[in-house]
Amino acid sequence: MAGKMKKRCGWCSSDPLYIEYHDKEWGRPVHDDRLLFEFLVLEGAQAGLSWLTVLKKRENYRKAFHRFDAAKIARYDDKKIKELLNNAGIIRNRLKIASAIANANAFLAVVREFGTFDKYIWQFVDGKPLTNHFPHYKKLPAKTPQSDAMSKDLKKRGFNFVGSTICYAFMQAVGMVNDHTMDCFCKKGTL
Repeated sequence: MAGKMKKRCGWCSSDPLYIEYHDKEWGRPVHDDRLLFEFLVLEGAQAGLSWLTVLKKRENYRKAFHRFDAAKIARYDDKKIKELLNNAGIIRNRLKIASAIANANAFLAVVREFGTFDKYIWQFVDGKPLTNHFPHYKKLPAKTPQSDAMSKDLKKRGFNFVGSTICYAFMQAVGMVNDHTMDCFCKKGTL
């Protein structure tokens, strides 16, 4: 007899990469600055594309962007930008690449001011995850007052590709918001 299939959020396709991301990362709190920066860059790169497209390129991004070492990315020059624009393993969009560099500089400024990016970014949810109780993924909001505030403050600090919708997706990805639907096995035990 076959084992019972786990019930997942409706947005999660049958792609093994998507399933692993859903089951092990999405909605789980992240407090590591490098991983927070990685998600910020990847969410910006995803704009206009599917998240699965980004997940499939994630390892290439890690290699191309020095494993998301913001100090190294902040020093990228025209030669490195040209190299990135020729790298078929990433999303080759000049504005998104320039944004990653600008965001690295803004990220470093935030770390200098707050001590860690984690301390800064989690203030938008008062330091603890918001848990929502949506019955279906189509009920999930695209943005919230918290993502609006985050977007506004990030932009003021010089970040790019950080509109409220991107910020909300980032909040979901790094577990600032738990939006696993009520029927999802990941929601069980988190209520």
